Amino acid sequence: MALSYHFSFKAKAETPPATLEQFLRQVESSAITMGFGPTLVLNAVFETDERIAFARRLTSGLPLEDVRLSGTVSPANGQLWHHDHVHGSGRVIPKQAIVLVLTDALGTEVCLGFFRYPQLIVDVSGRPIAETGVNGNWIQREFLDTPDPRYRKLIRMFADAGFLESEHDEYV
Repeated sequence: MALSYHFSFKAKAETPPATLEQFLRQVESSAITMGFGPTLVLNAVFETDERIAFARRLTSGLPLEDVRLSGTVSPANGQLWHHDHVHGSGRVIPKQAIVLVLTDALGTEVCLGFFRYPQLIVDVSGRPIAETGVNGNWIQREFLDTPDPRYRKLIRMFADAGFLESEHDEYV
């Protein structure tokens, strides 16, 4: 059984992308001082197939339960990864991200920041079939399988800025 450090970030929907980017640049500066590198602050919109594929490298997507669809109704393309018609679950693809990508000494990349997801999942005709429940907020729900205290210091910066929604550290 592996231990994990779970956390979630949230910024209100009306938070300007520039504000989030500026905050992440401050976190990046601290991360560099702590020995992470290379680092990258990224503000990206995922509107093409290539960019959606890139988004998949940054996040597993927002879990969405109870997306139960009849046999002939399907979500429009580009909204869900791993949609399971039988169990009614899937992963919502983000529309935009403002994130900090960190690389540790072993070359492991970690992404910290904010993703914007659609509020509705629609079918191929554009009719709403499920709500995501994010209300336009910028969010990230993630976990790390490492006891490295540097990550906890960086997450503390999110807390100090009012962006930490929750955390659970199985290492303590």
